[in-house]
Amino acid sequence: MPVTKPIMIALPKGRVAEKALELIQKAGIQMPPGDGESRKLVTTDVSGRYSFVSLKPIDIPVYVESGAIDAGIAGTDVLREQDAKVYEPVDLRIGRCRIAVAAPEGEPLPTNRMLRIATKYPRTAERHFKSRHSHVHIVKLDGSVEIAPLLGLADAIVDLVETGRTLKENGMVVVEEIAQVSSKLIVNRTSMKMKSADINNLISILDKVVYEDR
Repeated sequence: MPVTKPIMIALPKGRVAEKALELIQKAGIQMPPGDGESRKLVTTDVSGRYSFVSLKPIDIPVYVESGAIDAGIAGTDVLREQDAKVYEPVDLRIGRCRIAVAAPEGEPLPTNRMLRIATKYPRTAERHFKSRHSHVHIVKLDGSVEIAPLLGLADAIVDLVETGRTLKENGMVVVEEIAQVSSKLIVNRTSMKMKSADINNLISILDKVVYEDR
């Protein structure tokens, strides 16, 4: 039975937004003229096959896993932190960076007490240090974490590192890399089965664009 409703896709707001939209358009999905100036929450492409909604990156796996949205673009940092139960059919090779442990330059980490780690990624940090058999106290923050060691709240941080400029400006250096990060196309498990033709077509056109030079 043909799908009557468009495939709903979540696009991330923030640093990856522009690259994600460029990738979508490069795949031949055309947005209506003047869409950039629209205040609509949901936008459907010219063909009527896909609808798009912009969400905070941290919310996208929640919407996709629940089935409220069929597919989305999400970073592996968020996917691993949330342990999202979704399919990840295509690495889109955008939003590349790394998640790492960073600390004030020239200041050795304490060894005579529990290490205090400030982070937006408490689960990721806890898993990492547990794998090292290290006992840490995790300080969960939602804003900028680089200031935590400077104010004595933490000894080190676990955060995304792209160029390292922000760390350098705050007198910090990477002391250990945890994982490479990139954005992936994620798909709801039920949508993959119930809307397989349209979902597989989306996977195919994005895969072709991303890996056309391989």
